[in-house]
This record gives sequence, structure tokens and C-alpha cells, in this order.
Amino acid sequence: MIKYDFKGITYEELSYKLNRIKIEPNQRLDIKPQFSRQVRKSNDNPKLCFIALSVKIESSEQEPKPFDINVSLVGVFELASEPSHDDERAFVIEATQMLYPYLRATVTNLTAQAYITPLNLPVINGPIFPEDRDVYAFAPGDVN
Repeated sequence: MIKYDFKGITYEELSYKLNRIKIEPNQRLDIKPQFSRQVRKSNDNPKLCFIALSVKIESSEQEPKPFDINVSLVGVFELASEPSHDDERAFVIEATQMLYPYLRATVTNLTAQAYITPLNLPVINGPIFPEDRDVYAFAPGDVN
């Protein structure tokens, strides 16, 4: 695994919008958060890496939701050396797992500050994105 320094987090977008929809008392809502990630490198310093992690919840006519949320944060990392393709992929997965609790807490705080029942995104132990799951698989002999 490649070594790195975590330099901090910047929020690019924080938005909450109330949707005035009628919800029946026993109606169950399917919130369906949509996650995305983008990896960028600095042109000036190839060891500087930016991982953008976002979550969106948007209402539609087919699937009404009581609110729309868009949270986008960027983690800034400085790598000890330029990574190989495999090391870079493993780093991106690890950095994503490191940033996710910040994204999760922000969504909870944003909804709580709107004076609605706070939305708690699920705790995820492992890869968030399907394309990361093959890297996360255990090789024979990894488990003690």
C-alpha cells in the first residue's frame, strides 16, 4: 500500500431543499441515495490527489421524496511517491472509505438542522462502489 498524508477536506456543495409532498402516516419512503466519486490529480504536483465524494437524493414524479439533498466533499491527499496502477486503485478505495463517514455525518447534520428527522446513511464496512469490490476480495492466505 502506498503511503500518503491526509491534508484535509473541502466541501464543494451543501444543499437541502424541502419538497412539499403528502406522506401517508404508514407510507414507507425509499430514499435511494446516489453516490459518485471523482479522482483528480494536480497538474503541478503528480503526488497531490483529490478524491471528490458526492451523494444526491432527488425527488421525481415517479419517486417523490420529502427533500432533495446534494452533498459534495473533496479530500486532499499527498502521496509519498507516484503509485503504480494497482497501488493507486487500492489508495482510492482506502481514501473513499476514509471520506465516507464525513459525508455520512454531513447528511445527518444537514437534515437535523432542517428540523426534520435526521437521515442516517448506512454504515458501510467495505467498498461503496461496485467497481471496487474485486480489489477488496481476499486472496488465499490473507485470512488468519
